[in-house]
Amino acid sequence: MIAATLSIGVLALPNMADAASYKVQSGDSFWKISNKFGVPLSSLLSTNNRTGSMLYAGETLIIPDTVTNAEKDLMARLVHAEAKGESYAGKVAVATVILNRVDHKEFPNTINSVINQRSAGGYYAFTPIQNGAINKPANAEAKRAVNEAIAFRGQGSGSLYFYNPETAKSKWILSREVTTTIGNHRFAK
Repeated sequence: MIAATLSIGVLALPNMADAASYKVQSGDSFWKISNKFGVPLSSLLSTNNRTGSMLYAGETLIIPDTVTNAEKDLMARLVHAEAKGESYAGKVAVATVILNRVDHKEFPNTINSVINQRSAGGYYAFTPIQNGAINKPANAEAKRAVNEAIAFRGQGSGSLYFYNPETAKSKWILSREVTTTIGNHRFAK
């Protein structure tokens, strides 16, 4: 649960034509609602002109549509392929890397473009694109991890890369500043 005093950066407001509404139920919190709909918590708060966490059962919130269902599915399939066998936290971290790249000036600015990005040398940024593993359906845990990463968008350590140090062959990736290690993956800037 997010404390009411949490400082949250404001994201650009989405087009309200792409928004839905939600009637608050007893026991709801902004965190639960943002995770349920897979929208950034900061976007949910700013769209509804809120700075605190107080909600009332029966009130109606605007749910911004910041990530499409097709984008969530693509992310979940990549998370499933890249982080199979990793912990739930590792899956959330992989999804967060995708979102961090979308928000970073050195990468494409859409989820689809980030996931399908190729280097000048013709290499894909993510192996599952090259080997076809991206085409397999995602499991429920990968889908939940994507929604959680979206809800916490912009609140991680800024990781732009992840790799398995046991299998990584690139000296360049090993030179990146490590932000955290989760399971078999190192996350880096």
